[in-house]
Amino acid sequence: MVNTKVNLGGLEMATPVATASGTFGYGTEYIGAVDYAKLGAVTAKGIRLEPWPGNAMPRHCEVPGGLVNAIGLQGTGVEQFLSITVPWYREESAATAGRSVPLIANIWGGSVDEYAEVARRLGDAVDAIELNVSCPNVKSGGHTFGQDPAVLAQVVRATRDATRLPLIVKLAPNVPSIAPYVAACEDAGADALSLINTIPAMVIDIERRVPVLANRSGGLSGQGIHPVAVKLVHDAHRATRLPILAMGGVFDARDAIEFLLAGATAVAVGTATFSDPGVVAAVHDGIVDYCIRHGFSSVTELTGNLAE
Repeated sequence: MVNTKVNLGGLEMATPVATASGTFGYGTEYIGAVDYAKLGAVTAKGIRLEPWPGNAMPRHCEVPGGLVNAIGLQGTGVEQFLSITVPWYREESAATAGRSVPLIANIWGGSVDEYAEVARRLGDAVDAIELNVSCPNVKSGGHTFGQDPAVLAQVVRATRDATRLPLIVKLAPNVPSIAPYVAACEDAGADALSLINTIPAMVIDIERRVPVLANRSGGLSGQGIHPVAVKLVHDAHRATRLPILAMGGVFDARDAIEFLLAGATAVAVGTATFSDPGVVAAVHDGIVDYCIRHGFSSVTELTGNLAE
């Protein structure tokens, strides 16, 4: 039997498969469509202090190999998240999985203080915090903080001081080298990294000669970004000992296994769940099958296990 348990910076996961923030709602929307028993964790939509309306419509567009979105981190705010969303998630996910499936809160803010305050208010209501410092389609907050290692370190350090929960920092792909950002996170007290976030992108309606998205630009996700994500996970793994939650174009087990071999401890499925929620279980089962076929007794043996 293959041991599927992994530890993501202090977050104990029964399997190495999670869901990506922004694509799985608040964790309950897929009840009945996804086998939660095969999930190691669920990452909720982005949360800030107050409710946030997100961007104007239209705010997503399918493209070859993926999806460009500019949702703009629409969310309910931390108080509703704590009072309604978290209890509902706990009850529903436990009922369908037969166990407690860890909940990761993805948080963001318009200032360093806001990031820290959201983390403080969460207390121990969730199991880990994912710090979104790299969202490319909001006009304040994430994108700026994730583009400067010094500022990134400030946000991570302030949030670290505000919570004892495992702290995962979600990094941007559009940087010259991932190494300085990895180092900034590690030095400031992060427990793990998640990457990659979406890639800045734009789609134009050539007949009307206007951008398709009301926000003009957005973030590209899906199969088209997968090779980019694999490269960045590999680079990050070589630059740090922090565990990595890898995401970006996971549509089958092969994609997930690539991430693990590149250096990831766990993987997150995102855009693929829009077209096929069953992909979550298929990824889990495919990883287990791969381990059996190649003689690995534990999923952890795959992390960074590239042949020389």
